[in-house]
Amino acid sequence: MLVVDLLHEFELGVWKALFTHLIRLLYAAGRGSDHLVVELDRRYHQISTFGKGTIRTFTVNSSEMKKLAARDFEDLLQCAIPCFEGLLEDPHNRYSTLDLLEELTSEFGRLIRQFHDLTCSEFAKVKLPHETAARNRRQAQKQAASSASATNSQASTTASGPQPKTGRKEKVFNLFTVKLHFLGDYVRYIRLFGTTDSYSTQLVCYLHIFPQILIYKFN
Repeated sequence: MLVVDLLHEFELGVWKALFTHLIRLLYAAGRGSDHLVVELDRRYHQISTFGKGTIRTFTVNSSEMKKLAARDFEDLLQCAIPCFEGLLEDPHNRYSTLDLLEELTSEFGRLIRQFHDLTCSEFAKVKLPHETAARNRRQAQKQAASSASATNSQASTTASGPQPKTGRKEKVFNLFTVKLHFLGDYVRYIRLFGTTDSYSTQLVCYLHIFPQILIYKFN
């Protein structure tokens, strides 16, 4: 039984043929000029490498496809959307990546509500074991502190009183959170301020890791 061959059938087959024809379209749309193809090459060449072999350095003339291996066509495919975006005029460039993100965010909202209403309602959900253990510890510490600060008579009354519950508490999936609500704002803020990596709090989180990296490297 023959299986599919992603390397030769898609990356060196379908995608290579499609990429080649997209270059032809850019030459045709340029009306005798190669400025669109030059812009495409410039965009590809500006892309930084990523990971160990995930995205490699692009040449200055990716459109000529000289001496490209299958892995190179895979890289061209992975970075194609931002490189081709806006090169062709409407209606050929009808949807931008932000338009698609906006549509997918709405679709995600519909699916997450469906997950809450249909899937979650079919199961009895309780807190995870470590959540239950943490709750029991907090209750025990609270009762111990209350007993230590009470008088002898009050302490005996407390000791004979109700003990903290050790069962696993029921837990529901909460849709009414501000973080989930803010997902609808991402497209608007990307249009206003650029990509999220420019103002993500992840940049601040890395500040306390960087000194530790320096200490590890130079000690």
